Amino acid sequence: MKAPIHKNIESQVRTVTVHELREPHFDPNWHFHPHYQLFTVLEGTGKRLIGDSIQTFGPGDTVFLGPDVPHLWRSDPAYFEAGSPLMTHGIVLYFQEDFLGKDFLEKPEMLGLRQLLADSKRGICYKGALSEHIREELISLTTVEGFKGILQLLTLLDKLAHDSSGEFISSYGYVNNFKVSETERMQKVHNYVLQHFFQEIRLSDVASLAGMTEAAFCRYFKARSNKTFIDFVNEIRIGHACKLLLEDKWTIAQIAYDSGFDSLSNFNRNFKKYIGHTPREYKGNY
Repeated sequence: MKAPIHKNIESQVRTVTVHELREPHFDPNWHFHPHYQLFTVLEGTGKRLIGDSIQTFGPGDTVFLGPDVPHLWRSDPAYFEAGSPLMTHGIVLYFQEDFLGKDFLEKPEMLGLRQLLADSKRGICYKGALSEHIREELISLTTVEGFKGILQLLTLLDKLAHDSSGEFISSYGYVNNFKVSETERMQKVHNYVLQHFFQEIRLSDVASLAGMTEAAFCRYFKARSNKTFIDFVNEIRIGHACKLLLEDKWTIAQIAYDSGFDSLSNFNRNFKKYIGHTPREYKGNY
């Protein structure tokens, strides 16, 4: 088995690492690491997989992740086409819990920050004015050096610690049960589903891809993803449908079949199950 892809996170000269990402597509590899991560999308669209959550993303998507939370920002298929003019742009910041020393967070004044870091282990999504503020701070941090950068980051974290508008991403009690050695297997499964969700997906094909029997694969996936495999597939399909509904270019029936559902009634039933509204209600609300 190939070793998991190593992400170039550590810096030899900075306690806090900031990368500006400009690529044809975001890193398509599902992974996790021992760092806290603050990430904002400036350009690009696709599907975001964090913990046991699946959502679409676009410009403005801003997320704070704790250590070892599995994640993937998978750009839409158009970004992978040969000769595509599309580009992605994002800024990511990494730091570890002891970036200011092992005892720093134990100080009484750090109570709010400790709670923020604990909450980030479920992933936190920021929207609206706070997302814009984080984006501006991250852009600024790409050029700030030394103590000023540390001070600016602490000021930003303090703001996040005292703002209740962030939304949790993973479900309550989510725990990453994957081992680093399993990342390649799950990467194959994620890639297959993301590339074929609009078609019929046979459990036997995916189980074979993972090197397991169907029953063993279902148990494996449920134990580590906190959801069944069919729920995973349906959430990918519903997320795609939500994006198409907001674009308002196709009928609901066309969207149902383009998203991989074999009938309009099946689509409506699953949409109501996962979103809480019918497709028509969702389209009208937004």
